[in-house]
Amino acid sequence: MIYLTGDTHGDFSRIERFCEERHPSREDVLVILGDAAFNYYGDERDRQAKEAMARLPLTLFCLHGNHEMRPGTIPSYRIREWNGGRVYAEDAYPSLLFAIDGEIYQLGGHQTVVIGGAYSVDKEARLASGRPWWADEQPSAEIKAAVERSLSARGWKVDVVFSHTTPLKYEPPEALSPWIDQSKVDKTTEAWLDTIEERLDYRHWFAAHYHIEKEIDRLSILFGSIRGFTV
Repeated sequence: MIYLTGDTHGDFSRIERFCEERHPSREDVLVILGDAAFNYYGDERDRQAKEAMARLPLTLFCLHGNHEMRPGTIPSYRIREWNGGRVYAEDAYPSLLFAIDGEIYQLGGHQTVVIGGAYSVDKEARLASGRPWWADEQPSAEIKAAVERSLSARGWKVDVVFSHTTPLKYEPPEALSPWIDQSKVDKTTEAWLDTIEERLDYRHWFAAHYHIEKEIDRLSILFGSIRGFTV
């Protein structure tokens, strides 16, 4: 069974409750749509979180968000094959998998493309307080090109899109912080996703990032819920 949830930001209590209630197995996959924050501190705190989650009886499949390091920049990660695509994984935690943007995965009988990353509106506050921020949080030109090549090779048709943020046309205004000047927010990733959404033949799109639950046309924004993967 495939399940979906939104940002966890290092708080995995909802996943622990889910396992207590549903008793999943390693064959069951929970997709975290970015900002899992397993790789946030780069120290013992990350290791403790990974060890705790690796003991749970399910597989976690995580997109890249904007509050975490990219696994490809961390030496302990290796690339391996999984469900038709490539993922990052550490030998010590084989049930904690991280998606590679642009890869196509076979999940629940559906062809699913993954597109991670977003801009951090709290960037300045994090830097001012000494909290980590990463310049590669948004997809680079190389990543965008890889995503487009992957979709072009499939005739711009997939069943499902998993992304961290949404196309700009689906940005939920009620979730935007009123104290932040939106004219200063970098929305180039969302604008690029607009161009993807316009060209792509797809059945459903799942995203997170905005810390709300909302359904818009064929797009679902998830946060604190855990739902079965249905299209």
